[in-house]
Amino acid sequence: MVKKQQVDKRVQATPMQMLSQIYLGLLATYQGLHAHPELSFCEWKTAEMIAARLRSEELEFRSIAQTGLLVKIEGMAKGADLKRAIVLRADIDALPIEEQTELEYTSENKGVMHACGHDIHAAVLYGVLLRLAEKRDFEGTIFGIFQPGEECNPGGASKVLATEPFADYNVVAVIGEHTDSGLEVGELGFCKGEFMAANDELRFWVRGKGGHGAMRSQLNDTVVAAAHLVTMLNAVNDENTVLSIGKVVADGATNVIPDEVYMEGTFRCFSEEHRRTVWHIIEAAAQSVDAKFGTSTEVDINHGYPAVVSDDTLVEKALALASTNGVTTKILDKRYTSEDFGFYCVRYPSLFYRLGVGTAAGRSHTSTFAPSEDAIEVGIDFMEKLAREL
Repeated sequence: MVKKQQVDKRVQATPMQMLSQIYLGLLATYQGLHAHPELSFCEWKTAEMIAARLRSEELEFRSIAQTGLLVKIEGMAKGADLKRAIVLRADIDALPIEEQTELEYTSENKGVMHACGHDIHAAVLYGVLLRLAEKRDFEGTIFGIFQPGEECNPGGASKVLATEPFADYNVVAVIGEHTDSGLEVGELGFCKGEFMAANDELRFWVRGKGGHGAMRSQLNDTVVAAAHLVTMLNAVNDENTVLSIGKVVADGATNVIPDEVYMEGTFRCFSEEHRRTVWHIIEAAAQSVDAKFGTSTEVDINHGYPAVVSDDTLVEKALALASTNGVTTKILDKRYTSEDFGFYCVRYPSLFYRLGVGTAAGRSHTSTFAPSEDAIEVGIDFMEKLAREL
Protein backbone atom coordinates (compact mmCIF):
# COMPACT_ATOMS: atom_id res chain seq x y z
CA MET A 1 0.00 0.00 0.00
CA VAL A 2 2.80 2.41 0.91
CA LYS A 3 4.60 1.62 -2.31
CA LYS A 4 1.48 2.31 -4.37
CA GLN A 5 0.99 5.67 -2.64
CA GLN A 6 4.59 6.60 -3.42
CA VAL A 7 4.10 5.75 -7.09
CA ASP A 8 0.89 7.78 -7.29
CA LYS A 9 2.61 10.74 -5.64
CA ARG A 10 5.36 10.66 -8.23
CA VAL A 11 3.13 10.53 -11.32
CA GLN A 12 0.27 12.82 -10.29
CA ALA A 13 0.76 16.43 -11.32
CA THR A 14 0.05 19.21 -8.85
CA PRO A 15 -2.62 21.79 -9.75
CA MET A 16 0.14 24.29 -10.54
CA GLN A 17 1.90 21.78 -12.80
CA MET A 18 -1.38 21.03 -14.56
CA LEU A 19 -1.98 24.74 -15.16
CA SER A 20 1.56 25.07 -16.53
CA GLN A 21 1.00 22.14 -18.87
CA ILE A 22 -2.28 23.60 -20.10
CA TYR A 23 -0.66 26.99 -20.71
CA LEU A 24 2.23 25.42 -22.58
CA GLY A 25 -0.27 23.50 -24.69
CA LEU A 26 -2.12 26.74 -25.52
CA LEU A 27 1.15 28.45 -26.34
CA ALA A 28 2.10 25.58 -28.65
CA THR A 29 -1.30 25.87 -30.33
CA TYR A 30 -0.79 29.58 -30.92
CA GLN A 31 2.75 29.17 -32.20
CA GLY A 32 1.69 26.32 -34.48
CA LEU A 33 -1.08 28.44 -35.97
CA HIS A 34 1.27 31.39 -36.41
CA ALA A 35 3.88 29.28 -38.17
CA HIS A 36 1.39 27.82 -40.65
CA PRO A 37 -0.85 30.70 -41.83
CA GLU A 38 -3.28 30.26 -44.70
CA LEU A 39 -5.23 32.74 -46.81
CA SER A 40 -8.99 33.26 -46.71
CA PHE A 41 -11.06 30.17 -47.56
CA CYS A 42 -7.87 28.12 -47.93
CA GLU A 43 -7.48 27.32 -44.22
CA TRP A 44 -7.48 23.53 -44.73
CA LYS A 45 -4.40 22.72 -42.63
CA THR A 46 -5.37 25.29 -40.02
CA ALA A 47 -8.72 23.56 -39.61
CA GLU A 48 -7.01 20.17 -39.47
CA MET A 49 -4.64 21.40 -36.74
CA ILE A 50 -7.49 22.77 -34.62
CA ALA A 51 -9.66 19.71 -35.27
CA ALA A 52 -6.89 17.40 -34.08
CA ARG A 53 -6.66 19.29 -30.79
CA LEU A 54 -10.43 19.35 -30.33
CA ARG A 55 -10.57 15.63 -31.05
CA SER A 56 -7.86 14.90 -28.49
CA GLU A 57 -9.95 16.74 -25.88
CA GLU A 58 -13.08 14.81 -26.94
CA LEU A 59 -15.00 17.98 -27.82
CA GLU A 60 -17.99 17.75 -30.14
CA PHE A 61 -17.49 19.61 -33.41
CA ARG A 62 -18.19 19.59 -37.12
CA SER A 63 -17.03 21.38 -40.24
CA ILE A 64 -18.77 24.54 -41.34
CA ALA A 65 -18.31 26.87 -44.33
CA GLN A 66 -15.81 24.38 -45.80
CA THR A 67 -12.70 25.37 -43.85
CA GLY A 68 -14.32 26.37 -40.57
CA LEU A 69 -15.21 24.41 -37.44
CA LEU A 70 -18.26 24.62 -35.18
CA VAL A 71 -17.87 23.34 -31.60
CA LYS A 72 -20.84 22.60 -29.34
CA ILE A 73 -20.70 22.34 -25.54
CA GLU A 74 -23.90 21.70 -23.59
CA GLY A 75 -24.19 23.02 -20.06
CA MET A 76 -25.18 20.79 -17.16
CA ALA A 77 -26.76 23.34 -14.85
CA LYS A 78 -29.90 21.94 -13.23
CA GLY A 79 -33.00 22.75 -15.26
CA ALA A 80 -30.92 24.34 -18.00
CA ASP A 81 -32.60 25.18 -21.30
CA LEU A 82 -30.23 23.73 -23.89
CA LYS A 83 -31.92 25.77 -26.64
CA ARG A 84 -30.58 28.94 -25.05
CA ALA A 85 -27.30 29.59 -26.87
CA ILE A 86 -24.22 31.77 -26.66
CA VAL A 87 -21.88 31.86 -29.65
CA LEU A 88 -18.15 32.58 -29.37
CA ARG A 89 -16.35 33.39 -32.61
CA ALA A 90 -12.72 33.53 -33.74
CA ASP A 91 -11.50 34.08 -37.30
CA ILE A 92 -8.60 31.92 -38.53
CA ASP A 93 -7.39 33.28 -41.90
CA ALA A 94 -4.13 35.13 -42.57
CA LEU A 95 -2.87 37.84 -44.93
CA PRO A 96 -0.71 37.87 -48.11
CA ILE A 97 2.32 39.42 -46.35
CA GLU A 98 5.90 38.19 -46.14
CA GLU A 99 6.72 37.98 -42.42
CA GLN A 100 9.78 39.83 -41.11
CA THR A 101 9.43 39.41 -37.35
CA GLU A 102 12.32 36.96 -36.84
CA LEU A 103 10.25 35.07 -34.25
CA GLU A 104 11.31 31.49 -33.54
CA TYR A 105 7.93 30.39 -34.86
CA THR A 106 7.86 32.73 -37.87
CA SER A 107 5.66 31.85 -40.84
CA GLU A 108 6.77 28.81 -42.81
CA ASN A 109 4.42 29.69 -45.67
CA LYS A 110 6.18 32.14 -47.96
CA GLY A 111 4.22 35.31 -48.59
CA VAL A 112 1.55 34.51 -45.99
CA MET A 113 1.45 35.81 -42.42
CA HIS A 114 -0.81 36.10 -39.42
CA ALA A 115 -0.47 39.88 -39.39
CA CYS A 116 -3.91 40.64 -37.97
CA GLY A 117 -3.90 38.51 -34.82
CA HIS A 118 -6.31 35.81 -35.97
CA ASP A 119 -3.93 33.21 -34.54
CA ILE A 120 -4.36 34.90 -31.15
CA HIS A 121 -8.14 34.86 -31.60
CA ALA A 122 -8.13 31.13 -32.38
CA ALA A 123 -5.84 30.28 -29.46
CA VAL A 124 -8.06 32.27 -27.08
CA LEU A 125 -11.22 30.54 -28.28
CA TYR A 126 -9.58 27.12 -28.01
CA GLY A 127 -8.54 27.86 -24.43
CA VAL A 128 -12.02 29.11 -23.53
CA LEU A 129 -13.66 25.98 -24.92
CA LEU A 130 -11.31 23.75 -22.93
CA ARG A 131 -12.28 25.50 -19.71
CA LEU A 132 -16.00 25.44 -20.48
CA ALA A 133 -15.89 21.75 -21.35
CA GLU A 134 -14.02 20.96 -18.14
CA LYS A 135 -16.62 22.65 -15.95
CA ARG A 136 -20.07 22.68 -17.51
CA ASP A 137 -21.94 24.39 -14.69
CA PHE A 138 -23.56 26.89 -17.05
CA GLU A 139 -27.01 27.17 -18.51
CA GLY A 140 -27.79 26.36 -22.13
CA THR A 141 -25.46 25.57 -25.02
CA ILE A 142 -22.25 27.35 -25.94
CA PHE A 143 -20.99 27.24 -29.51
CA GLY A 144 -17.50 28.08 -30.68
CA ILE A 145 -16.90 29.09 -34.30
CA PHE A 146 -13.43 28.88 -35.81
CA GLN A 147 -14.43 30.98 -38.80
CA PRO A 148 -12.67 31.14 -42.16
CA GLY A 149 -12.33 34.06 -44.55
CA GLU A 150 -12.73 37.25 -42.55
CA GLU A 151 -10.23 39.18 -44.66
CA CYS A 152 -12.11 39.30 -47.97
CA ASN A 153 -15.58 39.44 -49.46
CA PRO A 154 -18.06 37.86 -49.09
CA GLY A 155 -16.74 37.19 -45.57
CA GLY A 156 -16.70 33.84 -43.84
CA ALA A 157 -19.38 34.98 -41.40
CA SER A 158 -21.90 35.21 -44.25
CA LYS A 159 -21.03 31.66 -45.32
CA VAL A 160 -21.39 30.37 -41.76
CA LEU A 161 -24.80 31.98 -41.32
CA ALA A 162 -25.97 30.78 -44.73
CA THR A 163 -25.98 27.25 -43.30
CA GLU A 164 -28.37 28.35 -40.49
CA PRO A 165 -26.39 26.57 -37.75
CA PHE A 166 -28.45 28.11 -34.94
CA ALA A 167 -31.92 27.76 -36.45
CA ASP A 168 -33.11 25.59 -33.56
CA TYR A 169 -31.64 27.81 -30.83
CA ASN A 170 -32.41 31.05 -29.07
CA VAL A 171 -29.12 32.91 -29.49
CA VAL A 172 -28.84 35.46 -26.68
CA ALA A 173 -25.34 36.67 -27.57
CA VAL A 174 -22.60 36.35 -30.17
CA ILE A 175 -19.21 37.35 -28.78
CA GLY A 176 -16.08 38.23 -30.73
CA GLU A 177 -12.80 39.99 -30.03
CA HIS A 178 -9.94 41.50 -31.99
CA THR A 179 -6.33 42.16 -31.08
CA ASP A 180 -5.41 45.81 -30.60
CA SER A 181 -1.84 47.10 -30.41
CA GLY A 182 -3.17 50.45 -29.23
CA LEU A 183 -3.94 48.77 -25.91
CA GLU A 184 -1.47 47.24 -23.49
CA VAL A 185 -1.72 43.61 -22.39
CA GLY A 186 -4.41 43.40 -19.72
CA GLU A 187 -6.53 46.16 -21.26
CA LEU A 188 -9.81 45.66 -23.09
CA GLY A 189 -11.55 48.18 -25.35
CA PHE A 190 -15.32 48.59 -25.76
CA CYS A 191 -17.70 50.78 -27.73
CA LYS A 192 -21.47 50.92 -27.31
CA GLY A 193 -23.55 50.75 -30.46
CA GLU A 194 -21.84 51.50 -33.77
CA PHE A 195 -18.26 50.29 -33.53
CA MET A 196 -16.90 49.38 -36.98
CA ALA A 197 -18.12 50.54 -40.37
CA ALA A 198 -19.92 48.71 -43.14
CA ASN A 199 -17.76 48.58 -46.25
CA ASP A 200 -18.19 48.19 -50.00
CA GLU A 201 -15.58 47.80 -52.72
CA LEU A 202 -15.97 50.19 -55.67
CA ARG A 203 -14.78 49.63 -59.23
CA PHE A 204 -15.27 51.89 -62.26
CA TRP A 205 -14.51 51.54 -65.95
CA VAL A 206 -14.75 54.94 -67.67
CA ARG A 207 -14.84 54.24 -71.41
CA GLY A 208 -14.74 56.67 -74.33
CA LYS A 209 -13.07 57.45 -77.63
CA GLY A 210 -9.35 57.86 -77.04
CA GLY A 211 -6.67 58.97 -79.45
CA HIS A 212 -4.00 61.62 -80.04
CA GLY A 213 -3.83 64.11 -77.20
CA ALA A 214 -3.56 67.00 -79.67
CA MET A 215 -6.89 66.19 -81.35
CA ARG A 216 -9.20 66.85 -78.43
CA SER A 217 -12.18 67.77 -80.58
CA GLN A 218 -12.24 64.19 -81.88
CA LEU A 219 -12.07 62.53 -78.45
CA ASN A 220 -14.12 61.71 -75.40
CA ASP A 221 -11.46 62.42 -72.79
CA THR A 222 -11.69 59.49 -70.37
CA VAL A 223 -8.99 60.93 -68.11
CA VAL A 224 -10.81 64.21 -67.54
CA ALA A 225 -14.09 62.34 -67.11
CA ALA A 226 -12.52 60.03 -64.53
CA ALA A 227 -10.99 63.00 -62.68
CA HIS A 228 -14.38 64.69 -62.62
CA LEU A 229 -15.97 61.51 -61.25
CA VAL A 230 -13.36 61.31 -58.48
CA THR A 231 -14.14 64.90 -57.51
CA MET A 232 -17.86 64.19 -57.37
CA LEU A 233 -17.35 61.04 -55.31
CA ASN A 234 -15.07 62.87 -52.90
CA ALA A 235 -17.93 65.24 -52.08
CA VAL A 236 -19.76 62.32 -50.45
CA ASN A 237 -17.32 62.35 -47.52
CA ASP A 238 -18.59 63.72 -44.22
CA GLU A 239 -18.33 62.91 -40.51
CA ASN A 240 -20.31 59.69 -41.00
CA THR A 241 -19.03 58.64 -44.42
CA VAL A 242 -15.71 57.67 -45.97
CA LEU A 243 -15.32 57.25 -49.73
CA SER A 244 -11.80 56.97 -51.10
CA ILE A 245 -10.49 56.19 -54.57
CA GLY A 246 -7.18 54.41 -54.12
CA LYS A 247 -6.35 53.23 -57.62
CA VAL A 248 -6.56 54.99 -60.99
CA VAL A 249 -5.16 53.35 -64.14
CA ALA A 250 -5.08 55.54 -67.26
CA ASP A 251 -2.81 53.58 -69.58
CA GLY A 252 -2.06 56.32 -72.09
CA ALA A 253 1.08 58.31 -72.82
CA THR A 254 2.25 61.92 -73.05
CA ASN A 255 0.25 62.35 -76.24
CA VAL A 256 -2.26 59.49 -75.96
CA ILE A 257 -5.67 59.60 -74.30
CA PRO A 258 -6.68 56.01 -73.44
CA ASP A 259 -9.99 54.48 -74.45
CA GLU A 260 -10.54 53.41 -70.84
CA VAL A 261 -9.67 54.53 -67.33
CA TYR A 262 -10.04 52.00 -64.51
CA MET A 263 -10.54 53.01 -60.87
CA GLU A 264 -10.94 51.25 -57.53
CA GLY A 265 -12.02 52.56 -54.15
CA THR A 266 -13.77 51.90 -50.87
CA PHE A 267 -16.96 53.23 -49.32
CA ARG A 268 -17.68 52.98 -45.60
CA CYS A 269 -20.43 54.16 -43.27
CA PHE A 270 -22.45 52.94 -40.28
CA SER A 271 -26.12 53.25 -41.27
CA GLU A 272 -27.65 50.75 -43.67
CA GLU A 273 -30.15 53.39 -44.82
CA HIS A 274 -27.36 55.85 -45.59
CA ARG A 275 -25.38 53.08 -47.25
CA ARG A 276 -28.16 52.47 -49.77
CA THR A 277 -28.58 56.20 -50.36
CA VAL A 278 -24.89 56.54 -51.25
CA TRP A 279 -25.10 53.59 -53.65
CA HIS A 280 -27.64 55.63 -55.65
CA ILE A 281 -25.45 58.76 -55.40
CA ILE A 282 -22.49 56.83 -56.85
CA GLU A 283 -24.56 55.58 -59.79
CA ALA A 284 -25.99 59.06 -60.39
CA ALA A 285 -22.50 60.61 -60.36
CA ALA A 286 -21.31 58.21 -63.06
CA GLN A 287 -24.37 58.97 -65.19
CA SER A 288 -23.80 62.72 -64.77
CA VAL A 289 -20.17 62.39 -65.91
CA ASP A 290 -21.21 60.34 -68.94
CA ALA A 291 -23.80 62.94 -69.93
CA LYS A 292 -21.21 65.72 -69.72
CA PHE A 293 -18.25 64.01 -71.42
CA GLY A 294 -19.92 61.52 -73.74
CA THR A 295 -18.31 58.58 -71.94
CA SER A 296 -19.82 55.28 -70.84
CA THR A 297 -19.05 54.29 -67.25
CA GLU A 298 -19.54 50.84 -65.82
CA VAL A 299 -19.98 50.83 -62.04
CA ASP A 300 -19.47 47.79 -59.82
CA ILE A 301 -20.37 48.09 -56.12
CA ASN A 302 -19.21 44.91 -54.44
CA HIS A 303 -21.28 44.85 -51.28
CA GLY A 304 -19.11 43.95 -48.31
CA TYR A 305 -19.73 43.64 -44.59
CA PRO A 306 -22.47 45.27 -42.51
CA ALA A 307 -21.46 47.54 -39.65
CA VAL A 308 -20.36 46.02 -36.35
CA VAL A 309 -22.86 47.22 -33.76
CA SER A 310 -22.42 46.09 -30.16
CA ASP A 311 -25.57 45.60 -28.11
CA ASP A 312 -25.65 48.24 -25.36
CA THR A 313 -26.84 45.79 -22.69
CA LEU A 314 -24.09 43.31 -23.52
CA VAL A 315 -21.48 46.08 -23.39
CA GLU A 316 -22.72 47.15 -19.95
CA LYS A 317 -22.56 43.56 -18.67
CA ALA A 318 -19.05 43.13 -20.05
CA LEU A 319 -17.86 46.37 -18.45
CA ALA A 320 -19.36 45.35 -15.11
CA LEU A 321 -17.67 41.96 -15.32
CA ALA A 322 -14.33 43.56 -16.15
CA SER A 323 -14.67 45.96 -13.21
CA THR A 324 -15.52 43.13 -10.81
CA ASN A 325 -12.46 41.20 -11.93
CA GLY A 326 -10.06 44.13 -11.90
CA VAL A 327 -9.62 44.25 -15.68
CA THR A 328 -8.70 47.65 -17.11
CA THR A 329 -11.14 48.85 -19.77
CA LYS A 330 -11.18 51.75 -22.19
CA ILE A 331 -14.12 53.23 -24.05
CA LEU A 332 -13.14 53.49 -27.70
CA ASP A 333 -14.42 55.67 -30.54
CA LYS A 334 -16.13 54.05 -33.49
CA ARG A 335 -13.78 53.33 -36.36
CA TYR A 336 -14.00 53.10 -40.15
CA THR A 337 -12.20 49.77 -40.41
CA SER A 338 -14.52 46.83 -41.07
CA GLU A 339 -15.12 43.29 -39.83
CA ASP A 340 -17.39 40.55 -41.14
CA PHE A 341 -18.54 40.10 -37.53
CA GLY A 342 -21.13 42.64 -38.66
CA PHE A 343 -23.11 39.79 -40.24
CA TYR A 344 -23.69 38.32 -36.77
CA CYS A 345 -24.73 41.73 -35.46
CA VAL A 346 -27.51 41.93 -38.05
CA ARG A 347 -28.96 38.60 -36.90
CA TYR A 348 -28.34 38.41 -33.16
CA PRO A 349 -27.51 40.52 -30.07
CA SER A 350 -23.74 40.81 -30.37
CA LEU A 351 -20.68 42.07 -28.54
CA PHE A 352 -17.34 42.90 -30.12
CA TYR A 353 -14.39 44.16 -28.11
CA ARG A 354 -10.67 44.77 -28.46
CA LEU A 355 -7.98 42.71 -26.72
CA GLY A 356 -4.79 44.57 -25.84
CA VAL A 357 -1.64 42.92 -27.21
CA GLY A 358 0.85 45.66 -26.29
CA THR A 359 1.96 48.79 -28.11
CA ALA A 360 5.32 47.10 -28.75
CA ALA A 361 3.50 44.72 -31.11
CA GLY A 362 3.57 47.33 -33.86
CA ARG A 363 0.88 47.95 -36.44
CA SER A 364 -1.32 45.12 -37.67
CA HIS A 365 -1.35 44.29 -41.38
CA THR A 366 2.41 44.87 -41.50
CA SER A 367 5.27 42.38 -41.85
CA THR A 368 6.60 43.08 -38.35
CA PHE A 369 3.39 42.77 -36.33
CA ALA A 370 4.22 40.70 -33.22
CA PRO A 371 1.50 40.64 -30.52
CA SER A 372 2.45 39.63 -27.00
CA GLU A 373 1.70 36.00 -26.16
CA ASP A 374 0.70 37.17 -22.67
CA ALA A 375 -2.53 38.50 -24.16
CA ILE A 376 -3.76 34.95 -24.75
CA GLU A 377 -4.31 34.19 -21.06
CA VAL A 378 -6.02 37.56 -20.55
CA GLY A 379 -8.31 36.86 -23.50
CA ILE A 380 -9.18 33.37 -22.32
CA ASP A 381 -9.93 34.42 -18.76
CA PHE A 382 -12.27 37.25 -19.75
CA MET A 383 -14.14 35.46 -22.53
CA GLU A 384 -14.70 32.39 -20.36
CA LYS A 385 -16.12 34.45 -17.50
CA LEU A 386 -18.26 36.43 -19.94
CA ALA A 387 -19.69 33.26 -21.51
CA ARG A 388 -20.61 31.92 -18.08
CA GLU A 389 -22.01 35.26 -16.88
CA LEU A 390 -24.34 35.80 -19.83
